Amino acid sequence: MQDGFLLQAATYLAAAVIAVPIATRLGLGSVLGYLLAGVAIGPFALGLVGDASEEMHIAEFGVALMLFLVGLELQPRKLWQLRGAIFGTGGAQLLVTAAAVAALAMWLYAENWRTAVAIGLILALSSTAIVLQSLSEKNLLKTEAGRGAFAVLLFQDLAVIPILALLPLLAGGAVPVDESGLSGWRYALAVFGTMLAFALAGRYLLGPLLRLVAGSQLREMFTVTSLLIVIAAAAIMQLLDLSPALGTFLAGVILAESEFRHELEADIEPFKGLLMGLFFIAVGASLNFNLIAEHPLLLLALLLLLVVTKFVLLFGLARVTGMSRGEDWLFALALAQAGEFGFVLVSFASQHGVLDATSGNLLAALIALSMALTPVLLLIYQQVIQPRYMVGPAAPADAEPPQDTGSPVIIIGYGRFGQIAGRLLNACGFDTTLLERNAEQLELVRRYGIRAFYGDASREDLLRAAGAGSARLVILTLSDQAASLEIVSQLQKHFPHLQILARARNRMHQYALMEAGVQYIFRETVDSALSIGACALQLLGRGKYEARRAARKFKQHDQRMLEKLFPYWRDESQHIAQTRIYREQLLQALREDRRDRDLHLDHHWDDSRPGL
Repeated sequence: MQDGFLLQAATYLAAAVIAVPIATRLGLGSVLGYLLAGVAIGPFALGLVGDASEEMHIAEFGVALMLFLVGLELQPRKLWQLRGAIFGTGGAQLLVTAAAVAALAMWLYAENWRTAVAIGLILALSSTAIVLQSLSEKNLLKTEAGRGAFAVLLFQDLAVIPILALLPLLAGGAVPVDESGLSGWRYALAVFGTMLAFALAGRYLLGPLLRLVAGSQLREMFTVTSLLIVIAAAAIMQLLDLSPALGTFLAGVILAESEFRHELEADIEPFKGLLMGLFFIAVGASLNFNLIAEHPLLLLALLLLLVVTKFVLLFGLARVTGMSRGEDWLFALALAQAGEFGFVLVSFASQHGVLDATSGNLLAALIALSMALTPVLLLIYQQVIQPRYMVGPAAPADAEPPQDTGSPVIIIGYGRFGQIAGRLLNACGFDTTLLERNAEQLELVRRYGIRAFYGDASREDLLRAAGAGSARLVILTLSDQAASLEIVSQLQKHFPHLQILARARNRMHQYALMEAGVQYIFRETVDSALSIGACALQLLGRGKYEARRAARKFKQHDQRMLEKLFPYWRDESQHIAQTRIYREQLLQALREDRRDRDLHLDHHWDDSRPGL
């Protein structure tokens, strides 16, 4: 038994290690990599693992951990601001989608209305795990569409419990009571009391507990306590037949104001990543290819019908609620699938006779296929739709549009890198125009009295409004390689007179900028890293001048090496081979420089001695 468990665990981990880096390198994203890994090792492909249902139950805890981390990012004030989106947009989405899918089920299969309503409710849900993970991975969770999708998913998680209570009624049964025998208003009172207990525990119990554990100076005990909080929150909610994920989310929100928020996040993140990966692999492994092979055209037609129907309804809802152009596409594509809770509801509905075995199997296969399709839809969005609209974080309500202030310098991106360059120029008497697309960063710098404009610098009209036509320089400080290259392209196309000074996050980023024709490129860590190295040399006994000279020589040789390696940057094997050669040359050059300096000092000492 133990050998079998270890072998199966090794198989899951090996599949992830092989598939995910390949998928990520191909630009497919980690979620699709995990799904493909599950398909490959599943019982209907290589057959390296059997039924993935047990792993699915364990891995679903990864969803709970993810919602705990999301809760940590949401102070109660922010959550209260989302109440309209959660209950308004979320409620409208669930009701409209369930009604439309139920109507289609009755029309296509002449199902009785009870079965059709059950199918509508099951397929109206979307995948919290895949959507939040994919949006977070692509840095889209804080966009207008990302916040809207999160609100809808949170409402869906809340709605799972009423749906579970409703399904037996659709079969003519009664609403199941809790194992404790509570029902009606007593059950509602128990739920309300639990919520109140959560809030009180977070305020008066968890804070002192975390301070006590932190005082022990045992890192592993803080990790244990973090997991205990999450597991306890999930277990309490499960006892009340509520969503464990909802319990962990509430625990996260309660602790969002805690001084230990970042430590909790750091401790939980590795477990979340591992279990989420296991969840996605289990979804891939659960794809029933025998059933798909028996009904390929039917399942393909149902998949297209489901995704298109949900997309159209979600897109219309986004337009009605006033969502921005481009954001509406992201919102609709992100939520156009069925969700992981659908597996639970299908099983529950089958047990109570609402669905027959054939319908249940088809629905389970349809849910898994739609979940597997989601990363592909988001990839299409990223490659085709996003460049057209350049979706990003929403502008603050009082954000100032770009203006031509007559400044000779435009700084694009006013983060920690851009601020230093801007402050130096201002101190030397040169005005700068600041463009920042991150709403949170814009709000931060404005609190310090710095005038910055909100704008997407990849748009020619905004660059022109900011004075790019008359400016002399553009300092581009973005760390996002794709975004910086897009802006470089726009600047070279519409404002060729501008000299571009660009920040490069690493060597690959610098090579890409060099390929784009940028002349002045500055790697962000080089100078500070060389300063640390020079200081270390002094502490090890080298003289101050000698240490600085070594750092200067290193920088000169490193720059020459980077330029010589440029032709090989897309050929990894050649790049590695040439790098080894130039590294040896650098070591040899530094040794010779030190030897020449020592000889020069010896000669100078001999010439300066009296009487010689």
